[in-house]
Amino acid sequence: MGLREWVSGQFIDIIEWTEPSQNEILAYRFPRHNNEIKNGAKLVVREGQAAVFIKEGQLADVKSPGMYTLDTNNFPILSTFLGWKYGFESPFKCEVYFIATRQWTDQKWGTQNPVMMRDAEFGPVRVRAFGSYAFKVTDPGTFVKELVATDPSFEAYEISAQFRNSIVSRFIDTVATMKIPVLDLAGNYEKVGKLALERIGPDLAKMGISLTQFYIENISLPPEVEKALDKRTQMGVLGNLDQYTKFQSAEAIRDAAQNPGGAAGVGVGFGAGMALGNQMAGAMAQPTHAAPPPLPGAATFHVAMNGQQAGPFDVATISGYVRSGQVQRTTLVWKPGMAAWIAADSVPELQSLFATLPPPLPHTP
Repeated sequence: MGLREWVSGQFIDIIEWTEPSQNEILAYRFPRHNNEIKNGAKLVVREGQAAVFIKEGQLADVKSPGMYTLDTNNFPILSTFLGWKYGFESPFKCEVYFIATRQWTDQKWGTQNPVMMRDAEFGPVRVRAFGSYAFKVTDPGTFVKELVATDPSFEAYEISAQFRNSIVSRFIDTVATMKIPVLDLAGNYEKVGKLALERIGPDLAKMGISLTQFYIENISLPPEVEKALDKRTQMGVLGNLDQYTKFQSAEAIRDAAQNPGGAAGVGVGFGAGMALGNQMAGAMAQPTHAAPPPLPGAATFHVAMNGQQAGPFDVATISGYVRSGQVQRTTLVWKPGMAAWIAADSVPELQSLFATLPPPLPHTP
């Protein structure tokens, strides 16, 4: 190459960056010979990019999308052209970093280990959580100063661990603060995610980055706890276990009848029939109108009847005994919390049972 061609090459310069879409490169330092910018060079900044100039080790300027002509009249950089007297070795150098300001989606986060938290229903529990998020560089200058520094090609994986630590920490703080029961978290993913996004934002803003989206995909309990919950759910679906047992016995008899051949089928059918017969006999032996159990929290009393302690009975049962004459005003009763046995008509809960009964006859000599 002759001197004329070499000199002409110094005057024509285009500074641009077209990053591959499959690479997660957040910052790229444009390669220049000795970091020199030519006078009259063209700078092309595309949408989703920003150009950051570092002059003499300090942040000089940040350019948004557009085309710029770089010369000494409108840009604070001296070019090689002005370095003729230095033999094309200009003492003024400048580095150009292109920053990808587009949104980076489908980034993953998750807890590496189970996190302990306190649940109102289950007590201390361990939970795992994972999801996805999206971010973008919103302050290119701060991003270069805080993270990129002199890295010629800064990629997303270099800060993924820092993102994960910040996200997980703030997420756990958010869940603990909201005090939502573990079984209700699935219905509050959006609410928890929005609050977590607000808490995570300030941490990333210090690095020139904004979290644009935050999603919770799953919050799970340890496998052994999930199995216990499945059993609990199964019991709730089955409902009355006695009726379920009868149903299972009837199903066994039907299956045995469909396979009459073989001693095994006969034995199964006979055993199931006996079991069902015993259950039916037990059901018939039970009173048809059995009294329901007392309401939770209702007072129950022990009663001195026929010289023996009986009960505990609820007030409705004692009322029947009053009507039949088995319990009288002077009958001694006791319940937890009483210091001693006292007469039934001295107990406030039982006084109304004797309102329609005549008082005892006066003693006559």
